[in-house]
Amino acid sequence: MNILKQTGLVLFAATILTNTADAQKKQYTMAEATNGIYTTLAPEGIKSASWEPGTNKLYHVVKVNNEDAWVSVRFPDVVTDTVLRLFELNKQLDRSKNLNSLPTMHWISKGLVWMKLGEQLYQGVATGDGYMWSKWVTVPKDAENLTVDKNQNVVYTVANNLYVIGRDKKTHTVTSDKNEHIINGQSVHRNEFGISGGIFLSPQGNYLAYYHMDETMVADYPVVDWSVTPATPKEIKYPMAGGVSHQVKLHVYNPSNARTTIINTQGPAEQYLTCVTWSPDEQFIYIAILNREQDHMWLNQYNAQTGEFVKTLFEETSDKYVEPLNQLTFIPGSNDRFIWRSQRDGYMHMYLYNTDGKMLKQLTKGEWVVNSIEGVIENDHKFIITGSKESPLEEHAYTVDWRNGKMKMIDAGAGWHSISVNESGSFMLDVYSSNDIAKRTVVRSTDGKNSHLLKESENTLADYERPEIRDVTLKADDGTALYGKLILPVNYDANKKYPVIVYLYNGPHVQLIRNAFPSSRNLWYEYLAQHGYIVFTMDGRGSGNRGLAYEQATFGKLGTVEMEDQLKGVEYLKSLPFVDGNRMGVHGWSFGGFMTTSLMMRHPDVFKVGVAGGPVIDWNMYEIMYTERYMDSPEKNKAGYDANNLINHVDRLKGKLLIIHGAQDDVVVWQHSMKLIRKSVEVGKQIDYFVYPSHPHNVRGKDRVHLMQKITDYFDLYLK
Repeated sequence: MNILKQTGLVLFAATILTNTADAQKKQYTMAEATNGIYTTLAPEGIKSASWEPGTNKLYHVVKVNNEDAWVSVRFPDVVTDTVLRLFELNKQLDRSKNLNSLPTMHWISKGLVWMKLGEQLYQGVATGDGYMWSKWVTVPKDAENLTVDKNQNVVYTVANNLYVIGRDKKTHTVTSDKNEHIINGQSVHRNEFGISGGIFLSPQGNYLAYYHMDETMVADYPVVDWSVTPATPKEIKYPMAGGVSHQVKLHVYNPSNARTTIINTQGPAEQYLTCVTWSPDEQFIYIAILNREQDHMWLNQYNAQTGEFVKTLFEETSDKYVEPLNQLTFIPGSNDRFIWRSQRDGYMHMYLYNTDGKMLKQLTKGEWVVNSIEGVIENDHKFIITGSKESPLEEHAYTVDWRNGKMKMIDAGAGWHSISVNESGSFMLDVYSSNDIAKRTVVRSTDGKNSHLLKESENTLADYERPEIRDVTLKADDGTALYGKLILPVNYDANKKYPVIVYLYNGPHVQLIRNAFPSSRNLWYEYLAQHGYIVFTMDGRGSGNRGLAYEQATFGKLGTVEMEDQLKGVEYLKSLPFVDGNRMGVHGWSFGGFMTTSLMMRHPDVFKVGVAGGPVIDWNMYEIMYTERYMDSPEKNKAGYDANNLINHVDRLKGKLLIIHGAQDDVVVWQHSMKLIRKSVEVGKQIDYFVYPSHPHNVRGKDRVHLMQKITDYFDLYLK
């Protein structure tokens, strides 16, 4: 046979095979596009990973003969041991029904763990052959905010009151407030200022500090339960901008004598209390006090025994806002030196202080942010942190020497790294991904001498028809870099013109664009690309992880600068020959819903179609803490509130707009979109509307598939 003919046949056959392989690529179902990346299409990692205190052993759950087993892996020699099998646990437990999987294990100390099954807490004690389990304590069925410390104190809330089970296994009733709007031991200030809970056990477990919130003075707001007939209103306390806020104190309970001390925080009743920190010797409590205006913060020291004010260590002020977010981190073995994290130089960095209030050294600096302190290497005088030093699109792990500020990156590989550090700081679990890596799970020694790959996850999307995704960098009016992603239609043809959907959020503390898997950042975007759309998404000024100036560019005028940046994205899109500038849609939720509605009404000639979910319409009706930080008070900034009140722009609407809201939304209350609809009727504008009964601010679970189908159908109806 002629060699040229033979080669041609081989190439022809290869082409057929390639085309056949491409033809066999799957498209996402709406369920996969919506929830798949968290469920069936989630890259596989290791399950329930945790470090045993005082050791180099990493524990996690594996399947052995199709049954759960709890295993430990010792580093650096990578010795693996099966610690507990599910059938062994079922044999030990005094229960009427066997478990189908291992529950989550929580460490108390080396060789001692606990788990919760219903109302019963069990303890597991290490033996030579595994773990021996026994009943520990019982908590009420409706217990919440369960907190267990290394001293074996168990703290929980029931309704608005607080309880502690001490090491003697006796239950102490810490509070017994009858009024449901006097709340103890729970998150306050609507989860702003880094607050995620209200229980603060002292280092040796001798005392319990907790938030005590009186919200009786806050206006009632009805959230209606539509699942019963007749519908039933539930009154919540919702402090709107410019209105009356709740009042918070910090109390300290002493289980040994059942006495409660009120910390004398003084000052106006409506100030904010955050960054609550015990001194290592339990003698003092430190609190960051922030005024209602949020432009002045005092870091104060209080006597934990008497509650009396001791001194102000230092103050921070701003002509816009101060936002304390993190507890103090004491230097190991020290009662008088600590790390304070602040944005005072424009980026979140670490400052070494003493308890006299003297700054000893700024440990980190530069145009990047410290995101977290994850661990400590005490014998080497180093903290282990995460931050954006390499790129605002990535997160990496570093050591920082608290004596001189010297830093060293201790992970490897471009991307977004999440770490967990053992107690001594000698090893860390590093789980990371990037645009090209689905998930990689590595254990590394923090001195850089050892690295062990535990799991290289397969690309769960390899069998799907995926679009080309391009990283985009644009420039804001002031020259600031704006990062985005352009997702092209599957089977993209440069000679065609395609409709575009812009997805956005662009609000504070949120970052959409990262070097992480999947590179699109959302499989619904890829679903749209499979169905003939271009998708564009970008973080404009006001969003997170870029420093204070980037975030504060929107101060006093939420929705104005952000729109300018998003319109830079529109300008870029219209410059592309394959974009149909007459068929552009926009979608976002919450702040993104506000942005979507803003663009549709304040720039009505840009987008043909918009879908806004849970949108803020009038900042006068949003919660005090968030709104007054970014908008100042309605009294001081009436012009800013009026300019960005979308009720004032309804008459300008031209395109098709769908508003979606959860009927039980207690974050962006339903009245926002109700007022918008009422105004649209008054001015004769047609707005489409859909409500999700029984859902709060976000639509989760299986119902989210219905939501995303509705949004997609709306774009298909009016944009294609």
